[in-house]
Amino acid sequence: MTIDDYLERFEEEPGYLDYARISPIGRAATEEAIALTAMLAKARFGSLQVLLDQHDRMREAVAAIGGFHADQVVFQPNTSQALLHVAFGLSGGVAISPLEFPSMPYALTRAAARGPVAPVWLDSDDGRVTPGNLRAQLTDDVQAVVVSLVDYRTGYLADLEGIREVVGERLLIVDAAQGFGVVDAPYALADVVAAPGHKWVRAGMGTGFLAVSDRAREMLTPALAGFVAAEDPYSGEVEEPAPGAAAFQISHPDAVAAGRFASALEELASVGVPAVNTAIAERVSRIIDLADEFALPVVSPRAENERAGIVVVEPEPAQLTVLAASLHNHGVTATVRDTRVRLSAHATVEEETFAMLKAALLSFATSV
Repeated sequence: MTIDDYLERFEEEPGYLDYARISPIGRAATEEAIALTAMLAKARFGSLQVLLDQHDRMREAVAAIGGFHADQVVFQPNTSQALLHVAFGLSGGVAISPLEFPSMPYALTRAAARGPVAPVWLDSDDGRVTPGNLRAQLTDDVQAVVVSLVDYRTGYLADLEGIREVVGERLLIVDAAQGFGVVDAPYALADVVAAPGHKWVRAGMGTGFLAVSDRAREMLTPALAGFVAAEDPYSGEVEEPAPGAAAFQISHPDAVAAGRFASALEELASVGVPAVNTAIAERVSRIIDLADEFALPVVSPRAENERAGIVVVEPEPAQLTVLAASLHNHGVTATVRDTRVRLSAHATVEEETFAMLKAALLSFATSV
């Protein structure tokens, strides 16, 4: 599939620049959801197995994109649940920036209240964890390090190779929510990777995965393992969790969601993450150019090797409401949080959206 073929399979309306929050789903995910839901509604003889097979299909699709083995992947309905599994399975000090997306700080704090895990709060450059600022803060008490592949606040793309080198034999846990599907990252360098499907993969809400290396599986305790995590859950005895990532399950996955996720991943694999990344990079550059044209301070990275699909602008505090109103009045969807506005672009952003953004910024500039 060419990138043009891929782009034709999406039909969101112009003005949408909030893919880092929720990405509109495409034809593959939509059609798969309709087909599997119809199958569930009819309950035709023999159709149940197709639904039950969707988990394995999803695991294979994630593995193909991320470079994992399928038995290292398990479905999760969201990244927060995946990271709870990880947090309650850890012991010792876990280094993490308090400015990370709240899922893991909350999970670690909850786990620390009940178990032998202790968050070690890192100082960072406005949430950007780098090999340089990480190195001096890793004491012997730190057993694991948590980092976002792409920081949700600043759009900064982490240097996984450099961080892996600094982390050494400690576990490296990566929240890839803002990178999986848009960044062709060396995921194999991480011991644990968690990501949702409703952002850059464009599979809709209720989809996600947890990938656990063989080494991490040996070091993590699957404390939240439910009955489906056992090899024979109906034996009449409570068994130890199964080997591999399958241990990190609470119950059966939503088969329709798993199929929707698998279809979106297969569609993405057919065009390739690098091709999608190239298209996104061009659109991100155009947003930065528009921000510069209207003298809006860009506080997210400009260099392509330090960014993914996010552009963050930070106007003067008194101008934030005016900017938010201008975007709203011109039909531009973005995330406004604290003192910043986050604009995020997928490969499907078209000319009309850029025209709407330019009109909004012109209105803003005129008003201030």
